[in-house]
Formats: sequence, C-alpha cells, structure tokens
Amino acid sequence: MGRTEVLTMPFSLPIRLLPRRALLGALALLVGGATSANDAPPSALAEAMAESRLQAWQQLLENRDGDERARLERVNRFVNRSVLHGEDMQLWGEADYWATPGQTLSLGRGDCEDIAIAKYFGLLQLGLPSEKLRLTFVKDLGSRRPHMVLAYYAGADAEPLILDNLQARILPASQRRDLLPVYAFNNHGIFLGSAPQRQSKQPPQLLSRWQDVSARALVEGSGGRLPPRS
Repeated sequence: MGRTEVLTMPFSLPIRLLPRRALLGALALLVGGATSANDAPPSALAEAMAESRLQAWQQLLENRDGDERARLERVNRFVNRSVLHGEDMQLWGEADYWATPGQTLSLGRGDCEDIAIAKYFGLLQLGLPSEKLRLTFVKDLGSRRPHMVLAYYAGADAEPLILDNLQARILPASQRRDLLPVYAFNNHGIFLGSAPQRQSKQPPQLLSRWQDVSARALVEGSGGRLPPRS
C-alpha cells in the first residue's frame, strides 16, 4: 500500500488457456453438481466451453479493425453475451473478489465488477489509451444497489459512453439516468463521481482490490494463463 507508482500493463502476451486447476472447479456450475468455485474439478464439457470462449476472445483481441467506437461495440457485445451473472461467494467463496479477464472468460460467469474489468483490459489490448477508460462505481437507482460499469471518454471534456452488462447498447451518460456516479478509477488515478474531470489526490493503489487484480492481470497477460489461487 506504500507504493504510489502507476501500474502499467504489457498487452503483447498471447492469451493461453488456464490450467485445469486454475479453473477452480467453477466450470462445473455450467453443467451442475458444484455449488462454489472450490467444490469440484471442471467436467470435460465445461473445459471445452471454456476453451471455446477463450479462443473466441483471443480472436477478438487480435482484430484491430475499425475505429475506437467499433472496438468498444465488439468488446461490449462479446463480454455481455459470454458472461452470465454470478455472485462472488458462489463462484469464489469470497464476499468480494475481483476476477481477471482470463478467469471471467474461462468461467463464463462473473459479477458486474468482473465484467467491467474484462472489458477494460480487453480494450487496452486493442490499443485504446487507458486514460480514456474508467471503471466507474455507480448506484443503480432502479434496484438501489451498487453497480460497476466501464466509461469511455473520447476526449478530456467529452461526455462518457457507458458500457454496462445490464444494458446491451452503449449509451451516453446523459441517457443513463438510472445510474448515479459515485467514483471512477483507472491506472492513472481516482476521479470524483460528482465532478468527473477532477482527479482525487489519492493514488489508485489505495484501492487494494484494483492493485491486486491489476497485478494478476499482468501475470496472465490480460486473459490467459494464471497461476492457481492459493
């Protein structure tokens, strides 16, 4: 927690399949039988499904055709369609665990944080500058629950576009009146929800889960092999 340097992510590493144990048994949820990520080894069917998703993800990340908006659309659509909602306690046996893209795409399940994180690192690998992307905590005014989305800023003063697993379309923030911004962050800093152009003096490393998932994403190369969790 004492380090203040910005974490940077190399994204030239190829995505590889997670080892069998790294799937942590949660793939068995797809075909029944297990109740948490640590209960049982994945079945052959679950492993085949995981392999298919990761191969499709790799192909998507190798395609840099189109402008930034086109890449946003492809990543948002792929992740939203590939990842079903799952609670951290059920998947990981923890109340709040942030999964890497490789873990999320292998399982095909995750919560709003996992989905937003997968989109963030995927878009970085597609060449979008990290300063244009912010993981944003919001309050869902409909459910009155906390929620995370990914915001994209085309420019410093631009209205952000919102990538959300609860909404298929990418919409400007002004059209998402169901969301109340709380705060946002990326590997450059923390930003205030009420004044998104103002950066907090607090470094992003103070967000311990962000520091942790960033380090693990660095190890796996933004979506591939990850050492098994201890």
